Amino acid sequence: MDVLKEEIDLKKLPRHIAIIMDGNGRWAQEKGQDRLFGHFHGVESVRDIVEGCAELGIGYLTLYAFSTENWDRPAYEVTGLMELLVETIRKEVETLNKNNIRLHVIGDMSMLPDYASMELKEALEFTAGNTGLNLVMALSYSSRWELTEAVRNLARDVQTEKLDPDAITQDTLQQYLSTRDFPDPELMIRTSGEYRISNFLLYQLAYAELYFTSVRWPDFRKKNLYEAILDFQGRERRFGKTSAQIQQDLMAPGTTF
Repeated sequence: MDVLKEEIDLKKLPRHIAIIMDGNGRWAQEKGQDRLFGHFHGVESVRDIVEGCAELGIGYLTLYAFSTENWDRPAYEVTGLMELLVETIRKEVETLNKNNIRLHVIGDMSMLPDYASMELKEALEFTAGNTGLNLVMALSYSSRWELTEAVRNLARDVQTEKLDPDAITQDTLQQYLSTRDFPDPELMIRTSGEYRISNFLLYQLAYAELYFTSVRWPDFRKKNLYEAILDFQGRERRFGKTSAQIQQDLMAPGTTF
């Protein structure tokens, strides 16, 4: 693991990593256990990856913890997940603060039970002054929900003449998104062998590098994170340009590495 970490170029780190933490339920079922058993062990992976990102100096880490679609899961699993969320935040908030990690939440918080909302609010306030890693939890979140909310709020501002429709740009729309205070992810990781992004940051992932691994989330550790980052660093990010243009830009006077 340390050898992998040493191979990482700290000058070329993704500023923002987003992760779809998939495979908790299947991991548990493969072991003959209840799905909640997998979610419980997935917390250990969260702890390890947050620590790994903080150690490397990653600026932002967004974890897809619970989607709006997840509310349709069996009631016992949803209740168990909410209780696990509250218990985890209660246990980890001191560690977050000690490590200068600031917690953020994106998603439809109105759908969360009151006890979960209160715990989250306290954790957000407790870590608000921290200046290290920004840990963004996507809870009760879906990108289509986010975009619908953004368009609704934008339309209201046009209706009340706070906004000129002819002046709307991509930057304008981004100011109405839940992620307006964060840079777009440069690397998106999905565990457990699924090759889709499942209604996650659809607008923000437009130019992210996508990395898929068959490793189930409860088994995902720093070693796997380092492998994903090294894969990212081996890719050429062109943003619509040709390879020749990218090389030309790199050789331009004033370019820093």
